[in-house]
Amino acid sequence: MWKIRLQSSLSLGTFYLFLLLLVACDENQHKKNQNLKIFKYNRTSGISSTDPAFAKDQSNIWCVNHLYTGLLQLDNQLNVVPSIAKSWTISPDGLQYTFTLREDVKFMDDDCFENGKGRRVLATDIEYSFARLINPTLASPGAWIFNGKVADKNPFKALNDNTFQLTLKTPFPPMLSMLTMQYAFIVPKEAVEKYGVEFRNHPVGSGPFKLKTWEEGNSMYLVKNENYYEMEGHTRLPYLDGIKISFIDNKKTEFLSFKEGNLHFISGIDASYIDEVLNDDGSLKDIYKGKFMLMKCAYLNTEYLGFLMNNKGLKALQSKQIRQAINYGFDRNSIITYLRNTVGKPATAGFIPVGLPCFDATKVQGYSYDIEKSKALLMQAGFPGGEGLEPITLYTNESYKDVAEYISKELSKIGLVVRVELTPPALLREWMSQEKAGFFRGSWIADYPDGESYLCMFYSKNTAPPNYTRFSNVAYDKLYEVALLENNIEKRYELYHQMEQIIIDEAPVVPLYYDEVLRFTRNNVKGLEPNALNLLDLRRVKLD
Repeated sequence: MWKIRLQSSLSLGTFYLFLLLLVACDENQHKKNQNLKIFKYNRTSGISSTDPAFAKDQSNIWCVNHLYTGLLQLDNQLNVVPSIAKSWTISPDGLQYTFTLREDVKFMDDDCFENGKGRRVLATDIEYSFARLINPTLASPGAWIFNGKVADKNPFKALNDNTFQLTLKTPFPPMLSMLTMQYAFIVPKEAVEKYGVEFRNHPVGSGPFKLKTWEEGNSMYLVKNENYYEMEGHTRLPYLDGIKISFIDNKKTEFLSFKEGNLHFISGIDASYIDEVLNDDGSLKDIYKGKFMLMKCAYLNTEYLGFLMNNKGLKALQSKQIRQAINYGFDRNSIITYLRNTVGKPATAGFIPVGLPCFDATKVQGYSYDIEKSKALLMQAGFPGGEGLEPITLYTNESYKDVAEYISKELSKIGLVVRVELTPPALLREWMSQEKAGFFRGSWIADYPDGESYLCMFYSKNTAPPNYTRFSNVAYDKLYEVALLENNIEKRYELYHQMEQIIIDEAPVVPLYYDEVLRFTRNNVKGLEPNALNLLDLRRVKLD
């Protein structure tokens, strides 16, 4: 009960007027909150850090992409385009990259700055961020993008406020693509020093959004950065007022939440719902049309089977003819059609997937289904109908059991006995690294949009990862080394195609399919475009 003693009729009138004003304010605030454009999505794995130096998985990468910016960025066709850097030049020897910076990019307001006002991003911030990334005391999982590639002395140098210079030890043409990775996004020294270990949950970036609240394990709420530099016409980006990220840890529950309208977007879908949502041809079923939309595009992921090339204990894997016979011995189209609801493309060209500019099915001839050729190759190897060959164990995990069993069944038709053994993913990766898996299912997702991200898997001087097969070929190594010195992109692609053809001919792997991204959105989501890295970019997204 309110205990208020009113002294006069005037004070009573004033009190009622005060109450009316309070109610009106509450109603106005409620209407304002209802009109806010808040984009909602979920991350089943949660977010472990908002620090770019720890953008090691998709959840962290998406979050960092909202909060920070880098020297360079990618457009939706995976072309490298300006961001903080408005232009750049590369020295004729390919060792020195000089970037000219924009003058209108600012860090968001924060107490780490003088008077709490965000300042301009300077070349010294680039120098600091890159040096911090490779500092061993930080132990960043992203240090590899510079380690072994940059010059030993003064690799990062701010020439003045507007000019930054990067110097390499040896030429590495994919470097521009690598600078678009979230590991290389820019942080201010003041924030890192002020917040210390708490910098992981106190981001101070120059991105389109800024952190408002983060309840770990529950949700994260980002709001528009009013000082973000990018414009579209006369409108400052982003269009959204904010982002709410939930952390539902189950893909089935995530999809149900999306169906109920609690999320605007999901990436991928639990396998148990695929038949409910998609037709056999991969299109959205009629029952869901009008409720949400499906977007599908190439994803830089190649699914494959790998052979351990130095496994002398298993005769079958040391014969090129047998490895080729396995490649010809099953129908990749059937995997896509019947096991994946036409999500993905059969890997009938090289190892580099659809979606990268260097992909060219006319320049690299892969494997198609040819059971007669498969049988002939077994005979050439001295094992007609598989006679004399011991059983082969194929190691995979539960998620790919159906694909492995299909391949095993098909290969039995040419006389090969392939036993499928299910292994937890983490253990299988350990075995692949330790040469304990002679025949295994793997997948390779590009770290950056350049074919070198795949071709490095077969360079003999690389250990595992990435060279899980321990493939070693003198001709291949020479081409790889020449490609790293070639700045002309068309000539470099020609070298890539020659390397891919060697991989196909020597068959250290069985390419299965090139993956695709499935994205589902509510009908009121506009301007969300897919990309082959499955990067979530919300700068230009609108909610009707």
